[in-house]
Amino acid sequence: MVDLAGRLKVGFHWRGGPDVSYADVTEWWRDPVVLRDLPAALAALVPGAPTLVAGPVSRGSLVGVLVAAHLGVGLVEVRKNDRVALGTDPAYLRRALPGSYHDGGGIMSFRRGLVRPGDRVVCVDDWIEQGVQAAATREMVLEAGAEFLGTVCVVDDLSDVGMRELLGVRALLRAEEL
Repeated sequence: MVDLAGRLKVGFHWRGGPDVSYADVTEWWRDPVVLRDLPAALAALVPGAPTLVAGPVSRGSLVGVLVAAHLGVGLVEVRKNDRVALGTDPAYLRRALPGSYHDGGGIMSFRRGLVRPGDRVVCVDDWIEQGVQAAATREMVLEAGAEFLGTVCVVDDLSDVGMRELLGVRALLRAEEL
């Protein structure tokens, strides 16, 4: 019998060619055992007792909602380049991503009232590579007056040790294992 980590490895593929390659995790969502077991496995990595999960789009929202439901807490979808939040509306917290992020940067945001003082927030995502989305999420959570508990993800591909420590990254797998 293959355990969850084994199923994640089997359902993972590097795609592309010699010039551009990318991680393809779409088979994870096809596997009902992964969908059943992943929320509990990620929730077991969460430090403290969160009141809220923040899930960066797109797959962070997918994985985040599974973990939030397992924990019995709410989810805040952290949007990227939301056309409403791109303006100056004070109802939104926003952070710019560096231009080097996926060759274009972007703006991460969520509506200010969704994260409240006293909330304890964990960021959940499928993959962390540079840490910029989780860092932007952390900054907005702190600006909202909430506590940032850390970042939980399926795969840790972050090479910056200082960023890993700042974000409190905990993962089921390291990219080198795939």
